[in-house]
Amino acid sequence: MMNNFTIKNGILSGAEFISSPNFNARPIKNDQPEVSGIVIHNISLPPSEFGKTDKNGMHFVKAFFQNQLNPDDHDYFKDIHTLQVSAHLFIECDGAVTQFVNFNDRAWHAGQSSYLGRANCNDFTIGIELEGDDFSPFTDIQYEVLAKIIAAIHVAYPATCRHLMGHSDIAPVRKTDPGEFFEWSRLRQMIDEQLISS
Repeated sequence: MMNNFTIKNGILSGAEFISSPNFNARPIKNDQPEVSGIVIHNISLPPSEFGKTDKNGMHFVKAFFQNQLNPDDHDYFKDIHTLQVSAHLFIECDGAVTQFVNFNDRAWHAGQSSYLGRANCNDFTIGIELEGDDFSPFTDIQYEVLAKIIAAIHVAYPATCRHLMGHSDIAPVRKTDPGEFFEWSRLRQMIDEQLISS
């Protein structure tokens, strides 16, 4: 059982921090960067292959978020290696957590998007990528880690408490993740349990 996570100055304790160049400043609201929502995604590189690494042992997703994906490593990468994409967090199938962008900064995870009539969700959301796809169940440890992290985010950024969404909710024409296998009710119950016990 992992310890509870904490957040200080936008950094998540217990996560490896690997800085992505793909971020910029959030808009300022009430003299602070606004953080008022959480977006859940899934990602796997190559698609539907998990835990794959390059010849240097770098996880392909981590390489992608650092603009270091080698197009020669897989045909699929030829079309995406020049994209500038990031997320705040990446949770692997085994529960390992990597942070790429400070929560107080804007990661480039949502793309063209809208939530409750408000466009540009990158401006005000935290993006969390789960290693996975639309066709496979996520692991128990991913739910456990995700619930603990979201509970910590709710404590650090109380405005997020009522705004937890999937990528498919904010970009329904373009995106389907985290997919039909994602257990929203299970996650919400686990988050509630974390908040009660903390």
